[in-house]
Amino acid sequence: MPEKIPYWHVDAFASRPFGGNQAAVMVLDEWLPDDVLVKIGGENNFAETAFVVRDTTGAADWELRWCTPTYEIALCGHATLASGHVLLERDGGERITFRTRQSGILEVVRAGDGYELALPAIATAPRDHADAVLLLGAEPLEVWRNDSRYNVFLYENEAQIRALDPDIRGLGHMGTDQFICTAPGETTDIVSRVFVPGGGVDEDSVTGSAHAVLTPFWAKRLGRTSFTAHQASARGGDLTLRLDGDRAWLGGPCVTVVEGAFFL
Repeated sequence: MPEKIPYWHVDAFASRPFGGNQAAVMVLDEWLPDDVLVKIGGENNFAETAFVVRDTTGAADWELRWCTPTYEIALCGHATLASGHVLLERDGGERITFRTRQSGILEVVRAGDGYELALPAIATAPRDHADAVLLLGAEPLEVWRNDSRYNVFLYENEAQIRALDPDIRGLGHMGTDQFICTAPGETTDIVSRVFVPGGGVDEDSVTGSAHAVLTPFWAKRLGRTSFTAHQASARGGDLTLRLDGDRAWLGGPCVTVVEGAFFL
């Protein structure tokens, strides 16, 4: 008999279907082999599939891992929000915690009609990236980067962000870096687009980890710790952002689109 794994398809940072960022959430009794997790990610073919197993260490409620269609990643914000949505809706409660292998303990709490997700605030520093700027096709005001492959390109306005037409193949040859392009927004405080072609995602719909970078980046520029954000992808998504010490809180709704089973 095939193994029957509970499965949810969630649109994260969206209040209705067809918006935000898609994630699959799968609740396992125990961990499957690493290569099988990646194969399931490929079968689902979303930017990320989240896998959760009850945590037995006492450090958190659940253990959480994420896979793209091609490899396991260290952090994924929208699929964490989706996992919190699924488990809080299924089991009840106001708060849930996840132990991860490379990003510490993550937390999702109910907030109004949606949720807030706590991620580590990710710092960047000024550093040139001439090759990437050439491939993005527009000269930014500033470039900020870190050694964890997050790259921030600051532009003057939202129109420049929306007009970007990068060389996706060229960016893909630079590895699994995130290329985060951002500017002041027109109807939100900030706007962004995020490209991760080396990770199998040409342009991401709504990127939680990128906003863990943008929260401290913009908090200093705006002179406040809470503000609003829009990711200007084809699907689009709106977030609230809040810097609290070394944590970035990302807020937004989720909607379940499909609930069923994955047969393995």
